[in-house]
This record gives sequence, structure tokens and C-alpha cells, in this order.
Amino acid sequence: MTESEAILWNTLRKLQCGYHFRRQHPIGDYIADFICIKKNLVIEVDGEYHNEPAQQQDDQFRTESINARGYSVIRFTNDEIQTDLPKVIETIKKYLFNE
Repeated sequence: MTESEAILWNTLRKLQCGYHFRRQHPIGDYIADFICIKKNLVIEVDGEYHNEPAQQQDDQFRTESINARGYSVIRFTNDEIQTDLPKVIETIKKYLFNE
């Protein structure tokens, strides 16, 4: 795990919200960074290389493929996790509780 993934994972494991997360969960040909199966929510953590145009196209295709399997995908950058973790958790909770 990257440092940002470890930060998010440690937070998700301790989150007292009634939902369970798994990490490194297979979905078709992909491995989701984190998933809440009960809510069909996939969380991806993106490093700097995700800013490259070719990688952005790959990410878009990956997201569409995962969406086609019934999952919602939200993405956070390493920077978002490291500098504004409360906002990241707030966004995740909004998805979990359909707000």
C-alpha cells in the first residue's frame, strides 16, 4: 500500500458507520483499492501518474467497466487524503448514506 492508501485504510477500518470495507478486492479484471460491498461503492486512490493523459483514459475505461458491474466509483488523490482527510471521509459518508 502507498502511504495515502494506508492512511485511508486505517481510517476506514475504524469508521463507526455501520459499513464494512475491504481492500484490494477483485472486480472483473480489476482490483479495487477499497470496496464497500453492501453499498456497491469502490474507492480508488490515485497517485501523480494518474494525471497523465494516457492513464486518465485508462482510469475512465476502468471506472466505466466497474460501473457496468453495478458499482459506483469515487476517486481521491494522494494529496486529498494527506491534506484534507476529514473532507475525504465526509464525501465517503455522503455516498454511504445517500446524502
